Amino acid sequence: MIMSVEIIWIGLSASLLAGLATGAGALPILLMKQVSDRFMDIMLGFSAGVMLAASAFSLIIPAIELSGPYVAFLGLILGALVLHLIDRYIPHLHPALGAEGPSSHLPKVWLFVLAITIHNFPEGLAVGISFGSGNAATALVIAMAIALQNMPEGLAVALPLVREGYSRQKSILYGTLTGLVEPIGGLLGLVLVSIFHPLLPWGLAFAAGAMLFVVSDEMIPESHRKGFEREATFGLIAGFVVMMLLDTLFA
Repeated sequence: MIMSVEIIWIGLSASLLAGLATGAGALPILLMKQVSDRFMDIMLGFSAGVMLAASAFSLIIPAIELSGPYVAFLGLILGALVLHLIDRYIPHLHPALGAEGPSSHLPKVWLFVLAITIHNFPEGLAVGISFGSGNAATALVIAMAIALQNMPEGLAVALPLVREGYSRQKSILYGTLTGLVEPIGGLLGLVLVSIFHPLLPWGLAFAAGAMLFVVSDEMIPESHRKGFEREATFGLIAGFVVMMLLDTLFA
């Protein structure tokens, strides 16, 4: 299946807009002197819930419908393992969890950027693969969901940078840069499934496994470290419900 140029451009544009939502989410720091830890944990929980529902309803179920449970299982495990290796061997820094991966002399700001970049790549891949499936409605829902959950991530990047002494404008810029890896992942996903259509169910399951790894390994732990576990849990449930409704009503 060779995809039309129009679909490729739409998919690339959707993944770019989803990535730019990371920068949009950082904009409140221009108006707010401080954001409470409670609010941030709720928003991180919300983002985790959106990603969980997107993985289940928009990626895993379609993969099972296309090729059965065994391909979905193997693709999901492969996606999680690849993210595990990336997480282990690329130095990066999380605001709450601290440094991970090998030691590095990179400035702290770039370690922050690398951490969110690792998060965002599988999200862009999911958007691109979804457009490659030919189901534009489902793909647009995934792009909207990714954009929605990227906004709290942008704020989560910008706030620690401000606390580290960076200007608010630079913090927003770095937050925006972390989202620009998504169109790269989107283009890769589009190209792969357009040239090798049998890879589609593998790609859907792979993206789901990568996203599930990020949710369980980093997003949920980060949202539970400051004493607002219950609030973060309800945020996760709210995000899951919102994505479930989006997938049911519009896909």
